[in-house]
Amino acid sequence: MIDVELFNSKHTYGVAARGTPRRMALSGGVVRQGRGELRIHESLDELSTDLADYIAELSEASVKERGVFSIALSGGSLIGLMGKLCEAPYNRTVDWAKWYIFWADERVVAKNHTDSNYKLAKDGLLSKVPIIPSHVHSINDAVSAEEAASEYEFVIRQLVKTRMVSVSEVSDCPKFDLILLGMGPDGHVASLFPNHAVLNEKSEWVTFIIDSPKPPPERITFTLPVINSASNVAVVVAGEAKSEAVHLAIDDVEPDCPKLPAGMVQPMTGKLVWFLDKGAASKLDGDQFYKS
Repeated sequence: MIDVELFNSKHTYGVAARGTPRRMALSGGVVRQGRGELRIHESLDELSTDLADYIAELSEASVKERGVFSIALSGGSLIGLMGKLCEAPYNRTVDWAKWYIFWADERVVAKNHTDSNYKLAKDGLLSKVPIIPSHVHSINDAVSAEEAASEYEFVIRQLVKTRMVSVSEVSDCPKFDLILLGMGPDGHVASLFPNHAVLNEKSEWVTFIIDSPKPPPERITFTLPVINSASNVAVVVAGEAKSEAVHLAIDDVEPDCPKLPAGMVQPMTGKLVWFLDKGAASKLDGDQFYKS
């Protein structure tokens, strides 16, 4: 059993399993040792609002501390759930000129292709807020997946040298202020898929795959050491179709259960937050407390 907390527009419900004291963090989520803070929401609208608040708060804190905010995005439904950042008050109060944008993974397709994470982010977010174009760091879509990964890592290394991106105190990896991840029904995050060899990559910051089990096959992706070196990592998951993967990634499961990539997201010194709707959280231990 784990600690869970359910957010809705009027009340906040919390149940501490087995008498475990709850430890509150940021906007009131519950922290489980080793698996981060869980924020479970009644609706996608409330999840989106909380996510926007969370990103805006981290942006403000990072700009105040470092003068910049380095953020890595993913694809899928994540960008749509970030949509409230384009609305008041965030579109006016966030210091967009200080944002440096990266992608935790990208499909090796043209930037105007429907599968492009860059296109998804541009259409859904970047074109609607005053981001400085030169601060948007996308991959070179005119080369092979291997070359694209190598070039992208070189770009990040240059920005680490100038401290636009921090460096981890405990590894030689970049320390992004925030990495935002979605999760697939199979438990993949970024383009790190279950049982794939790239899960074992330790030396590269950015790697590539040409055999993605989900099309398109050619992709680049941050490696686990880079993800786990971030100051903050948020995993955003919605829908009952992903509830089994959420359970396997977060709950204490039997040792012979497969270890999912999402469960390998364990920041070394940073903070991990899971943003879940009720459907995605429906198979978590303790779910009887928040199923309707």
